[in-house]
Amino acid sequence: MRHGKKINHLGRQTAHRKAMLANMACSLIEHKRINTTVAKAKALKVFVEPLVTKCKNDTTHNRRLVFSKLRSKEAVSELFREVAPKVGDRPGGYTRVIKLGSRLGDAAEMALVELVDFNETYNVGEKPKKKKSTRRAGKKKTEDTASTAEPKEASAKETKKEEPKAKEPKAEEKKDDKKEE
Repeated sequence: MRHGKKINHLGRQTAHRKAMLANMACSLIEHKRINTTVAKAKALKVFVEPLVTKCKNDTTHNRRLVFSKLRSKEAVSELFREVAPKVGDRPGGYTRVIKLGSRLGDAAEMALVELVDFNETYNVGEKPKKKKSTRRAGKKKTEDTASTAEPKEASAKETKKEEPKAKEPKAEEKKDDKKEE
């Protein structure tokens, strides 16, 4: 009976499945996104997420644990150098699986697997959160601050008046240039 055995075997022997997932994980870390079938994408997500969690704490032990799964020095170093700083504050959910439809040859359901923080199209719209505004009344201006504010306002009005005068001769010069031509 199969009670409690939740792993998807993907139609492969154990060694083949582990090697395939390790290769797919290395490709995902290197390219930040890959196309595969939905079943493999879900299996890859389960395989990669714990590795990314381990890379948050950069110790020799964690590097060796990750290397034992990935079997690629380049992928391990990239995971700890590039991926870990970006996902340091995220509490899980490092990958995204997007279904793409069926493949033409055999109608297999395809999916795009990507690392969440490396997709720039989704991260462009992020805006910093606004601070909550309070309804408390601010400090009232005293006479000292009010008197210092008046000269600033007066000087600002003078500069505004001077700017249009400076712009008008430029417009007249352009008209004169056109007439001369």
